[in-house]
Amino acid sequence: MTRTLTVCPYCGVGCTFYLVSDKGRLVGVEPSTTHPVSRGGLCVKGWNAYAFVHHPDRLTTPLIRRDGQLRPASWDEALNLVVERLQAVQAKHGKDAVMFASSAKATNEENYLLMKLARAVFGTNNIDHCARLCHSSTVTGLAETFGSGAMTNSISCFDQTDVILVIGSNTTEQHPLIGSRILNAVRGGTRLIVADNRRIRLARHAELHLRHKNGSDVALLNGIMHVIIAEGLADREFIAGRTENYDALAESVADWTPERTAAATGLTADEIVAAARLYAGAERAMVVFSMGITQHSHGVDNVRCIAALAMLTGNVGRPGTGVNPLRGQNNVQGGCDMGALPDLYSGYQKVADPRLRDKFAHAWGVSSLPAEPGLPLTRAMDAASEGRLHGMFIMGENPMLSDPDQGHARKVLENLELLIVQDIFLTETAAVADIVLPAACFAEKEGTFTNTERRIQRLYKAVEPPGKARADWEIICDIAERAGYNGMRYTSPAEIMAEAASLTPIYGGIAYQRLAAHGLQWPCPDKEHPGTPIMHLDRFTRGLGHFSPVVHRLPAELPDAEFPFVLTTGRTYFHWHTGSMTRRTHLLAREEPHSFIELHPDDAARLGIRHRDMVLVSSRRGEVRTEARVTDMVIAGVLFMPFHFVEGAANALTNNVLDPESSIPEFKVCAVRVEKMP
Repeated sequence: MTRTLTVCPYCGVGCTFYLVSDKGRLVGVEPSTTHPVSRGGLCVKGWNAYAFVHHPDRLTTPLIRRDGQLRPASWDEALNLVVERLQAVQAKHGKDAVMFASSAKATNEENYLLMKLARAVFGTNNIDHCARLCHSSTVTGLAETFGSGAMTNSISCFDQTDVILVIGSNTTEQHPLIGSRILNAVRGGTRLIVADNRRIRLARHAELHLRHKNGSDVALLNGIMHVIIAEGLADREFIAGRTENYDALAESVADWTPERTAAATGLTADEIVAAARLYAGAERAMVVFSMGITQHSHGVDNVRCIAALAMLTGNVGRPGTGVNPLRGQNNVQGGCDMGALPDLYSGYQKVADPRLRDKFAHAWGVSSLPAEPGLPLTRAMDAASEGRLHGMFIMGENPMLSDPDQGHARKVLENLELLIVQDIFLTETAAVADIVLPAACFAEKEGTFTNTERRIQRLYKAVEPPGKARADWEIICDIAERAGYNGMRYTSPAEIMAEAASLTPIYGGIAYQRLAAHGLQWPCPDKEHPGTPIMHLDRFTRGLGHFSPVVHRLPAELPDAEFPFVLTTGRTYFHWHTGSMTRRTHLLAREEPHSFIELHPDDAARLGIRHRDMVLVSSRRGEVRTEARVTDMVIAGVLFMPFHFVEGAANALTNNVLDPESSIPEFKVCAVRVEKMP
């Protein structure tokens, strides 16, 4: 048998393991015992990460829609048609009539190339990826306050902290190896605060569990900061030497007394005071958050408050401290880093800056690049429905299930003049495409992923792709060549990374030969630099950290007489994203086979609903049938539903209202009703 080192294709923790293959087929995995992140451990998804690779549903040949049906075609036929149709749409409607969607499941090199294809070959900044649905508010909020939108510390810092505040993160289920770090830290004496109105597993181990109302995070954090300032617990030396605009922050939280905060959050005043004293009283405290914070119509404001809390107490730039957003997908950090964003090149360099446009244009051998920022992915759907967008190229994403207001997303995708999907399975989105291109998965190609702590790691090819499937980077390069562009003639992903690193200061020292052991953490500006485990040590990336005062705003849609419940969505331990991989993994599908919704026993009794009854859940946008799980994991008046299941799609219900700054949808709060089915 052969053992091939690779990086897990699921969450952003970045665990590594060996794929075990026998005669060209994968038969299992073995964790890496030396890796600094996983340390010989894996979660249930990691242990089963090989199981979907050889699934009979894998796409093996290009498909072209003829007479309403997707039919097999040759690569020449399919790729020539891709170029011909994209160019025809642009000739008819303009350069910005097409949109490119990159992928957090693709490698850094592939995200860089699709960004380059969109801008250098097709002349549009309409390039984005699923960070728009999970952490775009993190990037916006932390870039403003710290100067960098990434996790400030390393996963190893969980072993060095005194207090951990987990807010909006179901860590043990969504980032299990980090969840285990937190549990081990608690066993060793670290004190834990969990702010989440679900009784998640991590809450059982918390000294303080704050079950605040959905959408009241700004009020909670402002109230905690009020107590810290009022009781003299702020780090005055850090504030004076490392930050700016403190007086404005202090003024903005002055009225957020524990009593006012309690009224806004549903907590008690004593709980708010206790949380403030526990966090601020620690020598080293860290904040951990994820999509429970970011996926709101005020997600950027939530992130601003978290950054302010950390600066207020001097908990930035030291081991065991920091603001630590946990990335949801294996390479969502890398997708952002590589410029798969409508307003940024790789390394967060602004497309609006003429000097940067000239730099990239010169490197790419084109006369000019578009100056106006492109469409965020979430706004592309509305642009298409309004007749401003006519074609989409989607690589490795499934917006039919992942986008809010599924009915709207389906209508838009089905009515596009041109839809091209490049993926490993015939997803719900691929099924309505005009052209489908079969891609290689993580086990069948080389490249790099960047994990949640900014660690750039190599993956190695273990087996051949099925049938005629090809690596995403090879397909993109072939499209560029057929479009008449000769600037994508690479022989390997290493060559692509060398180009990306030469244009991207934070990746300047990244080269494949330096990544062989356990990778490097950016910023890594040159070939001698050892990487950066902890950011903002002596100064923030922007110079001084900036306090950004925030006004508490309610969610866009609240319960009423017609729709009396709050619905919030998320993931389960056994499944991931839209289920295209985990639901084709036997053990995972067996453990969590179908959709469900959690409701509190008091609500269930009032509605005559028993555990495992089938219920109809409705919102202003749609309805789904699913199984009821009666549990006190949720508070009365709140329902929780995972979004993995096409037959019970939570996103048929969710609201597509967007944060005005980051364009992230409000997945975490919408109004619904629930009824027992006869």
